[in-house]
Amino acid sequence: MRPRPPVQGRGILNGTTLVIACLAVTLAALLVPLWMYAKTPDAGADTLSAQTLSTRYGPLSALDQRLLTELRKAGQWEPEAGLQAQQKGTTDAVHQAGLRLAESETTLNGRVSDVLTRLGLELPAESTRPRQAVRSALDRARGTAYDRAFSNTLRQEQGRLYQLIAQVRVDTANSLMRELAEDAGPVLLDQIKALEATGYVDYGALGQDPAPAPDTGATAGPGDTVPLPATPSYGDPMPPATSSPRPPQGSS
Repeated sequence: MRPRPPVQGRGILNGTTLVIACLAVTLAALLVPLWMYAKTPDAGADTLSAQTLSTRYGPLSALDQRLLTELRKAGQWEPEAGLQAQQKGTTDAVHQAGLRLAESETTLNGRVSDVLTRLGLELPAESTRPRQAVRSALDRARGTAYDRAFSNTLRQEQGRLYQLIAQVRVDTANSLMRELAEDAGPVLLDQIKALEATGYVDYGALGQDPAPAPDTGATAGPGDTVPLPATPSYGDPMPPATSSPRPPQGSS
């Protein structure tokens, strides 16, 4: 009986199939980590999570996380803004507002760091781009124009943050966040009062997002209207106001 001749191409077909299968497995091994990385939340997001997190101190809502994020961002640049106001401000009231802002924000930032540590959470270390634009605008301003820009920009920031603190205190079910809101509220209110005492706050413009200040070194008189640097908004902007800032008390 003669041996059966080998089937032509069977060995080649099996080898090709094996190579293709190996390549497919290799490609999957390369693509799956990339896909998983793309699905990973961005470490620089404005909030830690859009969902409520479970902690030993109670549920940590998205609103709670938003407050932690905003307080951390404020603590990253507002102490420097306060120090700058003490150097560039033209009135004692602006100097005092800067001093109070620098000292209280530094203390409050440490309080926020403690809460984050106890919760086992981390936040991005860098400020967001809108605040960087605000800082640049304040760096460019000079004289009375600086006093006005500093007072109004920080008054808007602290006013919105104060509202967020109150909302968290009312709604949160997390004991740490209740304590933080109770500590932060008086601090922000004290800062707001100091900024209003400068006499430069335009109450009609509060809540809106003004246009950035022009890149000039010119100064403005107490009765002149100076565009303010844009500030990040926690809600929908209000229509532009038409009133002019109130001149500082006792200024000539």
